[in-house]
Amino acid sequence: MAEIHDMSALEQGAAIRRREVSPLELVDHYLRRIERLSDTVGAFVTVTAEKAREAARKATQDTIAGDVSAGEGLSPLFGVPTAIKDLNLTAGVPTKFGSTITKDFIAPLDDYVVEHMNKAGLISLGKTNVPEFGLPCYTEPDVAPPARTPYDRTRSAGGSSGGGAAAVSAGLVPVAQGNDGAGSIRIPASVCGLVGLKTSRGRISGGPIFANITGLPVDGPLSRTVADAAALLDILAGPMPGDPYWAPPLPPGEKFLDACKVPPGRLQVGRYIEPIIPGAVVAEQCVVAYEEASKLLEELGHDVEDCAPPFSPDIVPKFETIWAVGAASLPVPPDLEGQLRPLTRWLRQKGRSVSATDFAEALAAVQLASRTAVINSSRYDVILLPTLAQPPVLVGALRNDQDPSADFEAQKRFAPFTAAYNVTGQPSISLPLYWTPDGLPIGIQIVGPQAKEALLLSLAAQLENVKPWINHRPSCW
Repeated sequence: MAEIHDMSALEQGAAIRRREVSPLELVDHYLRRIERLSDTVGAFVTVTAEKAREAARKATQDTIAGDVSAGEGLSPLFGVPTAIKDLNLTAGVPTKFGSTITKDFIAPLDDYVVEHMNKAGLISLGKTNVPEFGLPCYTEPDVAPPARTPYDRTRSAGGSSGGGAAAVSAGLVPVAQGNDGAGSIRIPASVCGLVGLKTSRGRISGGPIFANITGLPVDGPLSRTVADAAALLDILAGPMPGDPYWAPPLPPGEKFLDACKVPPGRLQVGRYIEPIIPGAVVAEQCVVAYEEASKLLEELGHDVEDCAPPFSPDIVPKFETIWAVGAASLPVPPDLEGQLRPLTRWLRQKGRSVSATDFAEALAAVQLASRTAVINSSRYDVILLPTLAQPPVLVGALRNDQDPSADFEAQKRFAPFTAAYNVTGQPSISLPLYWTPDGLPIGIQIVGPQAKEALLLSLAAQLENVKPWINHRPSCW
């Protein structure tokens, strides 16, 4: 007999509306799994069990009273459990930001994405694990156990949305929110066998407090199915007044979930596998995954041809300058600087050495390069490339506390394909289309034109239909 967590998020929402299961039953089921499994995969840093049960009791009462049974105007994810990344403010709940210096911080308000999820009736079970301030692409903070892929718990779940990916992959929640400044949704999705969507710049508001003049970080969904990702995107999408970036909305009456039901048509697909990071080498299994994905697209009737990477290697130092200045701008009291992790301290020191003129020049350079990259790729409907250059790595394999510069270099070579599309602002999705002979997931990345998440979701659903991955489950499932 199928377990509750075997159902997708959308299936759980439909079961609630049919009154086959209550939100409280779902919450209690997942809380039991969290108690048993969370620390072994490093999923949650804070569990809000009573807060979740209170919300579930209210949603269950609404269901019994008949307020939601018809489903008209209701989110398809009403009453479904989820989790919030611990970089996002949640009113009255600790937001640790993966750091010992902020481990006792209680958020005074909700981020806009949290507000949207609450309004849609999703029920958060807590805050998911992140590295310190979301800076590295592995999740090994001092405030929680390391996040591990449930497919091999000796290996990293990636970062910075590592806890959320581990939670969804291990069946601790059916869907989760993450954010991505240089690959932080797509990297964990790849190593945890999930769908991870980095949305277009301006698709989801980062408000009301978070401010980032670089335009690199965006929010997005982590899920086991394409449709679940689309359903969560429908909830999260939209600007708040005063946002600096706005992605054009879908036409009135349309939803991203609808795109999953519409074939994409015959597409022109560009592909490349040459990393722009000097010294990065693509592992054999990642090459095999890339070639198999290319063949699958051709079998579906799409035209696939090689194309050039979007950037040349000379853009990399410009991005590093922007990343380091972002780390340096974090509001850390001087007397607590020594408590930060070595990588954070190194990045902050590097960022503080950058002049305002050099920072402005780096921003201008990446913006100019982005325009050129988008124009050069405009003949293609989508771009295919690996998500990562390597299969999942061992916990601790990238981290180097004795030499943070070597740590940063290892991260770049592990994930040389993701940050480019934070620079351009284009939407990008990682799909679990390949599994190694020893059962490790390897993601494939597909990039679309700006604001064309619907096209990506349509193609992703087509690929999922012909090569489903839903029955790939870790041993802890």
